[in-house]
Amino acid sequence: MTETVSTPDPFAEMEQDQARAYNQGLTPLHPPQKSLIRLNVAITVGIMTIIAIIVEFAIRNELPLATGAIIGPVAAIALFLFAMLPGRIYRRWGYDMGDEQLRVLRGFMWRTDTIVPFNRIQHIDVAQGPFQRMFGLSTLIVHTAGTHNSIVTLPGLSTPDAETMRDIIKGHIRQDMI
Repeated sequence: MTETVSTPDPFAEMEQDQARAYNQGLTPLHPPQKSLIRLNVAITVGIMTIIAIIVEFAIRNELPLATGAIIGPVAAIALFLFAMLPGRIYRRWGYDMGDEQLRVLRGFMWRTDTIVPFNRIQHIDVAQGPFQRMFGLSTLIVHTAGTHNSIVTLPGLSTPDAETMRDIIKGHIRQDMI
């Protein structure tokens, strides 16, 4: 009987270390979240490129433009977004679940540091979209008391981690009710 030893991916570990360093030592999102972000960016970039092609063909007889005058810059921007944006977005999310609170740090250009005390939580959801299911990811949604910013979402968690976090928070809520 042979035992298989899985070797960790050094690039994934390096990416998580960079995310942890950028986010003040908080836990980074699950590594497949970067692939999900890349898929979402690819869909957006694809739509943007199709629109650019349609616009260029629609106005080529109206305006004396060189071939590729619209498609070229759009394709360059699309390639830049596809290559750079997913890694940057991934690195700028972090979370920490302490004994009495959940902290979520996020933001690419504008940073938001949200701290949710467990005693303010009304209920918790674990949600999955079709693409998230493909990557084994879930989003933890925390509904709090109050009206302003009363919903805190934490995407990019592995499904077992999201369910465990939900159960831990649920246990704190029950304990506070007693």
